[in-house]
Amino acid sequence: MRRRGTEVLCIGLYLAAAIAANFSVMFFGPISTPFNAFVLVALDLVTRDMLHERWHRHLWRNMFLLILAGSVITYLLNAGAVRIAVASTVAFLATGVADTVMYHLLRRFPRLKRVVGSNVVSALVDSILFPTIAFGGVIWWATLGQWAAKVLGSYLWALLFTKTIWRETPAKAEV
Repeated sequence: MRRRGTEVLCIGLYLAAAIAANFSVMFFGPISTPFNAFVLVALDLVTRDMLHERWHRHLWRNMFLLILAGSVITYLLNAGAVRIAVASTVAFLATGVADTVMYHLLRRFPRLKRVVGSNVVSALVDSILFPTIAFGGVIWWATLGQWAAKVLGSYLWALLFTKTIWRETPAKAEV
């Protein structure tokens, strides 16, 4: 897939997964978080890494705008989702910072190790912040389960993408 097409696909996947995760939490509550962690948040973590390689010049600005867009769209589609949108924004911003820093620190390693290594850290940040803000607290056994699901899910998404649309040589990953 061409470089620009891959970027547009990643943006679309990121937004669709973030919005779907926000709405599933809003409609189904905490019971939806295992699915969200394994499939949707894991997809966001990997697409963020894919965009990291493409946006190295304007990474921070573009990621902030992407995260903000997902939260604004969630809110606009249902104003009742304001608490979820705020929790999502704060968690994704902190997760994005953690992921970006770790991905950059691991820049000398092969792509799959960068993705998994950065997502181990960013999945933990997300697993702690989102439920704390959205639900008013953390249940540690559930948080650890979500963290493990996000790490495993992101590993599987990364394997799929590196075998299909993410095969081209990456740009130098910079922060």
